Amino acid sequence: MTPQHAFVWVWLPGASEPVVAGRLDVVGDQLAFTYGRSYLARTSAISLFTPELPLRAGRTLPSPDRDTFGCIRDAAPDAWGQRVILSRLAGRLTRDSDTGSLPMLTYLLEAASNRIGALDFQAGAEQYVPRRASATLQDMLAAADLLQAGQAIPAELEPALLHGTSIGGARPKATLVDGGRELIAKFSSTTDPYPVVKAEAAAMELARRVGLNVPACELVSVLGRDVLLVERFDRTPGAGTRRLMVSTLTVLGLTEMTGRYASYPELADQLRRWAPPGTVSGMLRELFSRVVFNVCVGNIDDHARNHAMFWDGEHLELTPAYDLSPAPRSGGTAAQAMAISRRGDRESRLSVCLDAASEYGISAGTARDIIEGQVAIIEADWEQVAGAVGLSVAQSDLMRHGPGAQILNPFIHGAG
Repeated sequence: MTPQHAFVWVWLPGASEPVVAGRLDVVGDQLAFTYGRSYLARTSAISLFTPELPLRAGRTLPSPDRDTFGCIRDAAPDAWGQRVILSRLAGRLTRDSDTGSLPMLTYLLEAASNRIGALDFQAGAEQYVPRRASATLQDMLAAADLLQAGQAIPAELEPALLHGTSIGGARPKATLVDGGRELIAKFSSTTDPYPVVKAEAAAMELARRVGLNVPACELVSVLGRDVLLVERFDRTPGAGTRRLMVSTLTVLGLTEMTGRYASYPELADQLRRWAPPGTVSGMLRELFSRVVFNVCVGNIDDHARNHAMFWDGEHLELTPAYDLSPAPRSGGTAAQAMAISRRGDRESRLSVCLDAASEYGISAGTARDIIEGQVAIIEADWEQVAGAVGLSVAQSDLMRHGPGAQILNPFIHGAG
């Protein structure tokens, strides 16, 4: 039977156990939300995201152009997680399988509880019962391969599938607890046209070297395949606490359909409005530096869901950068998914970044220093970093000097 409601549980800041924040109800084609009376009575209660769901009594409906609130959607499984859930419920995926055949509430209730951020969804409000299972990395990778091949998942691998239900993105991945570390495991795919996971590992290390805030990563081999282990920044090691997160899509009030209108300067405006006192200039510099880095390494998949903010009920803070994935170019030109300037300029050129620097509160001189510093470090360290993540000399040279080079492609300097 199709569920008609779900209770939203939240880990409040610093808390190691969740409490019920409210209830989602199916209203036509939408999910409405109502804060619980007991939650509103808590002195520690915070809004799930004030621009969408301020702390107040009564049922709230999302805007007519969306099925639910952005902060709720951010906690839902995305393309990969939805495929995993659909496969588990249907037995296997076929070429006719459509993730749109299941309602959002089903995905919220079927996904694993160790999801991104600090929300979870339960059928009841009396007792919190986490959905979790034990599985090895080998089992997770084997299950992911079978799912992508459209094959049935044997019973012994079914627990492994649960680990991949609670994460966003289109590529195969899973959550993992390794001792005291909570990780996201990003798998290579059998259909990858180039070493995608190694390339992302290299980009993350380059980002660290140029001074960006990135999580710790480790590249490992599982069943002869690359797996990138990324430490979760929405968890506090050993404390059992979780941090609320919202995507830039939600912060900008956009949907999947309107996300193409997102721009970095608009995100800068939201940081000016919501960042903790005394942190705005540092965060704007970090944001501008990330834009420059994306241009330098060919990360053009920088859409609004691939940026996120921590939310504590009052303030927004940039999370560490993630999903830095250099992409080969099909031609000489390239464009960022989010506009770099208010005018809508999105060409992957450093001159576009420089021209827009003032929109981030960055002076022209500081912008040049950031750009020249990143280019110098990437030029000097690329071969060492490429070798450290296991890229062959040929692969490294192709990424740096090939016709579709991701790393410091001549186009970024203005050469067509």
